[in-house]
Amino acid sequence: MTYVLAIDQGTTSSRSILFDADMRVAASSQQEFIQHFPKSGWVEHDPEDLWQTVLQTTKAAMTKLEIGATDIAAIGITNQRETTIVWDKTTGQPIHNAIVWQDRRTAGVCQRLKAAGHEPMISRKTGLLLDPYFSGTKLKWLLDNVDGARALAEAGELLFGTVDCYLIWRLTAGRVHATDATNAARTLLYNIRDGHWDAEICDLLDVPMAMLPEVLDCDGDFGETTEFGGSIEICGVAGDQQAATVGQACFKPGMMKSTYGTGCFALLNTGDQLVQSSNRLLGTIAYQFGGVTTYALEGSIFIAGAAVQWLRDGLEIIDNAGQTQRLAQTADDSQNVVLVPAFTGLGAPYWNADCRGAVFGLTRGTGAGEMVRAALESVGYQTRDLLEAMQADWPTDNAVLRVDGGMAASDWAMQFLSDILDAPVDRPTVLETTALGVAWIAGMTAGIYPPQDEFADNWALERRFAAKMPADLRGRKYAAWKRAIRAAQLF
Repeated sequence: MTYVLAIDQGTTSSRSILFDADMRVAASSQQEFIQHFPKSGWVEHDPEDLWQTVLQTTKAAMTKLEIGATDIAAIGITNQRETTIVWDKTTGQPIHNAIVWQDRRTAGVCQRLKAAGHEPMISRKTGLLLDPYFSGTKLKWLLDNVDGARALAEAGELLFGTVDCYLIWRLTAGRVHATDATNAARTLLYNIRDGHWDAEICDLLDVPMAMLPEVLDCDGDFGETTEFGGSIEICGVAGDQQAATVGQACFKPGMMKSTYGTGCFALLNTGDQLVQSSNRLLGTIAYQFGGVTTYALEGSIFIAGAAVQWLRDGLEIIDNAGQTQRLAQTADDSQNVVLVPAFTGLGAPYWNADCRGAVFGLTRGTGAGEMVRAALESVGYQTRDLLEAMQADWPTDNAVLRVDGGMAASDWAMQFLSDILDAPVDRPTVLETTALGVAWIAGMTAGIYPPQDEFADNWALERRFAAKMPADLRGRKYAAWKRAIRAAQLF
């Protein structure tokens, strides 16, 4: 058994990647699926689309290598985290579409809970803020708004899970209802200090605790699947951003990574310290091995690569993401167009669910190049917002940011990121760090991949981006961003 399968179920697509015994990508397959937007600010997925694309991409990757289940030592699963699914435990049928992490429909619930003074208690226990981003209020909405759901849940007939949990349940034919600590930590229902589902919060949100899955370590035993022609153990699970933290070998306190996918997520390893942020960042679980929890500070940006998708699908000024670098280079330097991509509200450190996107600095001369550059620059500005908040909460001497994700492949975007941060940006040789991280967890658990220290020693740099922008220009551009953010929130 010489391969490890990493299932990477993301917000816009599912990918299956087979890593060989040396942790190199041997084959992969990817499929996009439909995004559903039933109302402004609402985002949904059909759970069957998630399941079918996972099955199809896995089989396609196996076909490319002409291998069977006996050639796969283990499966690791990484996933979009806060997306919420509820299904019937007897039939397996979801009671509603999955409510995606980007969805803002529960903003009113969060506001009422804040007004009632519950946020300090919730934040102390979970590390999170009261925001529609997290699973807890999404689950409450489903129970309150789907006919008959609450009665079925209270009768023990419904199960709740994030995407990893739903996939595990399907892969094991309903034998295993479990999640890992990193995904549980994003639900708003899990006490990350004590390591258990919190009865007080569940009672506050009217969530029957019988719905909740068992919580295991990232390297736990999640059962076996026979979906691919034979028995394969599932022994590695981590939410996508935590898997990327592992894949970037950010195992020492003070190390930072930022992943640029649909959104952007920066994590700072804080070791055994759960930091209570004073700057509206999140305390979370970075990973949990052998019952030992490592914590992190996280800043979440809702729109990063999604801004490029908007340029492609909404404005139709590009055909594919690869065109952005060339167009950004054609932009008129005398124009300072600023895009605030608050299409689904603002994440950290602003946490404004009602804010919507805005563009500033338009002229008659503004064209595709300027809009593309503004979209790419918005990611750099938002990252600086996060890192400044992190440094204020937990100062570190480490000035290097490790990057990954689709947008990290853009030299232009990464150079601007380094310029606006005035800090080195390191891009690894393997950009598939999310899949690599969970593949290593599963392969290490199965005994075919090396231990943590050796894995970290093998992390390899592809390119370091160093700041070149003059300090006065950096200051002017970031000041314009801060003015734009303030103005957008006043609209």
